[in-house]
Amino acid sequence: MFAVIVNTVAIILGTTMGLLLRRGIPQHISEAVMKALGLCTVVIGVQGAVAEERILLMIVACVLGVLIGEWQDLEGRVNRFTERITSRYAGQGAGAKIANAFVTSCLIMNVGAMVIVGSLNAGLSADFTLLYTKSLLDLVSGTIMGAAMGVGVMGSALFTLVFQGGIVLFAERLAPFISPELIKEISCIGSLLIVAIGLNMLELTKLKVINYLPALAMVPVLLWLEDLCG
Repeated sequence: MFAVIVNTVAIILGTTMGLLLRRGIPQHISEAVMKALGLCTVVIGVQGAVAEERILLMIVACVLGVLIGEWQDLEGRVNRFTERITSRYAGQGAGAKIANAFVTSCLIMNVGAMVIVGSLNAGLSADFTLLYTKSLLDLVSGTIMGAAMGVGVMGSALFTLVFQGGIVLFAERLAPFISPELIKEISCIGSLLIVAIGLNMLELTKLKVINYLPALAMVPVLLWLEDLCG
């Protein structure tokens, strides 16, 4: 949970800095920082993915996972959901602006593959690297959104604590009942998704990473089939 608390504090600090600036941050500076973090994210993902010893399992899991994701259009559904929520709180009044800032920042910081993979890594294998990386991203995002949208962004810190913390605690409770082999495979495939996130941050690709998330669910199924056939 410590990494989740760090993430929460990063959002508070970022929003506070944004409120103090208010004039905003030059776009070229924010873009440069985000790309630097994207490059680091790629390195983190590669380091985890190269530990994969069962390449065939990774390939099959990713292929089946993205087939399910594309079939169900998971990323499209998430995007449409976020659009509906943000449009509901759009308005001109002070209360509406605060609500819009809160909802928008919560969705930006907590909807995506990085949240799921990072929280699972933290809970299952005590690997907090991705959540610390996300903390840096949210520090930058919080600063930018705080300057642009105001104090409502601060509320996303509490949402992050509850949402990410809930996933981490659930994964921690689940970990004793999962084999080390399964945890390793989930971590390796999760690392591959991290590479995809980093590439998107660098604007080299436009991968629909959320559509790849079912690959994580394919891992236990494939290991079970392997044991059944072996």
